[in-house]
Amino acid sequence: MQDSQILLSDLSETGVLRLTLNGPKRRNALSEAMLTALSAAFETAGSSPDVRVIILAANGPAFCAGHDLKELTAGRQAGDRGKAYFAKIMAMCSGVMQSIVACPKPVIAEVTGIATAAGCQLVASCDLAVTASTAQFSKPGVHIGLFCSTPMVAFSRNVSNKHAMEMLLTGDMTSAERAAEIGLVNRAVAPEALQARTAEMAAKIASKSSMTLATGKRAFYKQSTMPLAEAYDYASSVMVENMLARDAEEGIGAFIEKRAPQWRDQ
Repeated sequence: MQDSQILLSDLSETGVLRLTLNGPKRRNALSEAMLTALSAAFETAGSSPDVRVIILAANGPAFCAGHDLKELTAGRQAGDRGKAYFAKIMAMCSGVMQSIVACPKPVIAEVTGIATAAGCQLVASCDLAVTASTAQFSKPGVHIGLFCSTPMVAFSRNVSNKHAMEMLLTGDMTSAERAAEIGLVNRAVAPEALQARTAEMAAKIASKSSMTLATGKRAFYKQSTMPLAEAYDYASSVMVENMLARDAEEGIGAFIEKRAPQWRDQ
């Protein structure tokens, strides 16, 4: 995969793809260019048999400060006061968040520094998140008269209503430890241990059957919006098809025979 100036890409021999937001001077804001790069990267990674797990990291003191407000403000110069441009950017951003969920490869956010507004949304959209204990999170839109409406979609699907509304209504910064307590991230670790802990998690996941992971990730998000009985019917059908897969047969056989499984990702 080609590195770009605003988004760096590095694929390990074990199939761990590290995507790094590389706009530190703009606090890795989700500019039009950044959104375009992220969209292309997840589309490519999702269809690549060489990619097993994705780590989303960032260069600089901020993980992601959300939308590029200077870019959005410039859009107001249009005759419609920016309405069409705002709609375009919101659609692009929503598309990126949904592409993370739709990506068949597990995505882990590795968070340093701050993650605010749509940057916090980016963390919430990832399947897993590990953060430095010094990182902070917020939904600060209310400070500038702009409620974080699109960021709250992913956010409210990770944390309880009252925790979500507290951050959305106050705009206050939330510590990494508190983010872990309310379920926004999986764990907070010492800054010097962050990359190693994320890599350890990625390696563990990458060692599994990619067919199994893709099946499970797709089913997890699909059943979560269904009524209980419908969710069980759907999940049962997924289990039946999964049981018929070669890797399930191999994995169960290996467990019974007390040996390591040999995955074929099928």
